[in-house]
Amino acid sequence: MWFVYILKSLKDGRYYIGSTSDIEKRVERHNHGGNVSTKNRRPLELVYFESYNTRVDATHRERVIKSYKGGEAFGKLVNMRR
Repeated sequence: MWFVYILKSLKDGRYYIGSTSDIEKRVERHNHGGNVSTKNRRPLELVYFESYNTRVDATHRERVIKSYKGGEAFGKLVNMRR
């Protein structure tokens, strides 16, 4: 199982989009400074995720979400809690 996820920085309100096969471990790693992109934006909160059967599908969806980041479609995702 693969996941596409969106994290929100509680420090600056910005978002991070990623994909992983272990969502709990990945979010923990982000919050412990294990990712350069989010290290200085901690703490981070998981605000949305979707699950996929394959890495290819998850990566494709991650790219789609990143393509409309900041737009109306992105806003609908982050306002929808899972």
